[in-house]
Amino acid sequence: MQEHKVALVTGGAQRVGATLCRHLHAAGYNVLIHYRQSAEAASKLAKELNTIRPGSAHGIPADLLKIKDIDRLIKAALQPWQRLDLVVNNASSFYPTKVGETKEDEWNDLIGSNMKAPFFIAQYAAKELAKQQGCIINIVDIHAEKPLQEHSVYCAAKAGLAMLTRSLAVELAPNIRVNGIAPGAILWPANEPSEENKQKIISEIPLQRLGEPIDIAKTVLFLARDTRYITGQIIAVDGGRSL
Repeated sequence: MQEHKVALVTGGAQRVGATLCRHLHAAGYNVLIHYRQSAEAASKLAKELNTIRPGSAHGIPADLLKIKDIDRLIKAALQPWQRLDLVVNNASSFYPTKVGETKEDEWNDLIGSNMKAPFFIAQYAAKELAKQQGCIINIVDIHAEKPLQEHSVYCAAKAGLAMLTRSLAVELAPNIRVNGIAPGAILWPANEPSEENKQKIISEIPLQRLGEPIDIAKTVLFLARDTRYITGQIIAVDGGRSL
């Protein structure tokens, strides 16, 4: 029986996360679909993937703002196949925090989901990843380097994640590679900008179009499977917008 590699994708039930799960699954990975509130979407995705290859996908709930939940998440991730090869830290909160109006719970949520959780996931998963010469891929953001108006807390959190990616790459070497992907405009956020702002954003992209979730998924697979000599790098997948 073929032993499949195992990938844990946080925030894997919807949007870009679901595309990551589908693409990794198509490439032969068994996938662990983390979710917080999207139980129905996670169940539906797991059923879809298990129809393709029985017993190849599981959903795991966890609140990544709680350290005890992260500990339980990694322990649960090891149950189905007793191995872990890849962690994709995709889960992220994103919303504006205007100076003068930002609340402490918004700070805790944005810093917690975008920087604190990836660190503790790495800490709890490192032992098992090292056994497989595995890797961690953090979904950063081009706004880790270029501030976004009225999103100072989010940008700071992603900047911290960028440095965390490089720091972990040094600390977890040589047995674990750690890289990041900095998406540009891939999907419009839930609170879509106006048509005028959409056109403004697209006009700032050299390739003159939005990217697609599959662009991120293909880059994740490249970093996970197709190279063994890249670590500590953050690849911008943004159509040139960061230029």
